[in-house]
Amino acid sequence: MASYILRRLLLIPFTLFGIILVAFVVVQFAPGGPIEQLLAESADLAVSGTDRFSGTTAGEMASGKTSLGQHPGGSAGETSGYLGAQGLDPARLAALEAQFHFDKPPVQRFFIMLADFARFDLGDSFFRGKPVIDLILEKLPVSVSLGLWSTLIIYLVSIPLGIAKAVRDGSRFDVITSWIVSIGYAVPGFVFAIALVVLFAGGNYLEWFPAQHLTSAGWEDFTVWEKIKDYAWHVTLPVLAMVVGGFASLTLLTKNSFLEEIHKQYVVTARSKGLSETRILWTHVFRNAMLLVIAGFPVALVSILFTGSLLIETIFNLDGLGLLSVEAIWRRDYPIVFGSLYIFALIGLVLTLVSDLTYHLVDPRIDFESRT
Repeated sequence: MASYILRRLLLIPFTLFGIILVAFVVVQFAPGGPIEQLLAESADLAVSGTDRFSGTTAGEMASGKTSLGQHPGGSAGETSGYLGAQGLDPARLAALEAQFHFDKPPVQRFFIMLADFARFDLGDSFFRGKPVIDLILEKLPVSVSLGLWSTLIIYLVSIPLGIAKAVRDGSRFDVITSWIVSIGYAVPGFVFAIALVVLFAGGNYLEWFPAQHLTSAGWEDFTVWEKIKDYAWHVTLPVLAMVVGGFASLTLLTKNSFLEEIHKQYVVTARSKGLSETRILWTHVFRNAMLLVIAGFPVALVSILFTGSLLIETIFNLDGLGLLSVEAIWRRDYPIVFGSLYIFALIGLVLTLVSDLTYHLVDPRIDFESRT
């Protein structure tokens, strides 16, 4: 198993290289860029505006007196095709390109970025004036909070429900819960989130829950019990929206895994020996059926943390990694885009390896090394 782990670890840098390379190439053909964003905002806010992300005034943006990042983020960097740049001093545009390091060829910028990433130097945000790693660490608690609660609730509800459905396969209970699960599976999480806002967060009907933030103003001054109640009040709707899709998927996965094991020969043999159904279920079937469910936990957690929360955080205006990524894409803040992609991909690859090791720990008969 040690050689398998070593091979997988050695593959991680090559996989990361491929992921970053594909994203970098795609960005080269994407319209717009940070320079275009800067010029557009300086034009739109010329009268009296302040950049809503960094507090930078239009005059400061136009003069280049901004705390923009000094690391290449990966953009075409071409301003000649931008209509808003017509009539501006070419020297000013060239200075902006140099400030963003877009005066270098794309290949050179790509390998400079890789060298920085190898040292976990993710650069500075173009428009926030802060290191990307600091921004990720700053927003991480919100996403982790949502992800952990969602994953915990999904597993606590879905596994018992899936087992009950498998044991009662074809019964009225199975049919009714299948309808509920199917509806949850069919409705995207973000659609359910919008419905929750409209119905319960002051959209058009009730105003039982807040529609933004995870805590109220002055939360630091609350008592411990008041903090718990306030946090639960704020987190209820976002977590509920994230639970729906994962809840349906895991319930069906658990049911199908148990059904497959229940009909195998070793279960028939155990019954012929006079073992009770309860002992067969929890002693023999459970261990084999839970392999797929347990081993998928690390990847499921990453999916909920960094994918499922993307739109949910945006809809509920929660200041986490999801909202940070959406704003970075919109602003063409490429250091954040590529830095977060690098971190998320690295975590995903490591946890995929953890999933394989979990399979082996749950059932030592599974030997990935013999299959490679």
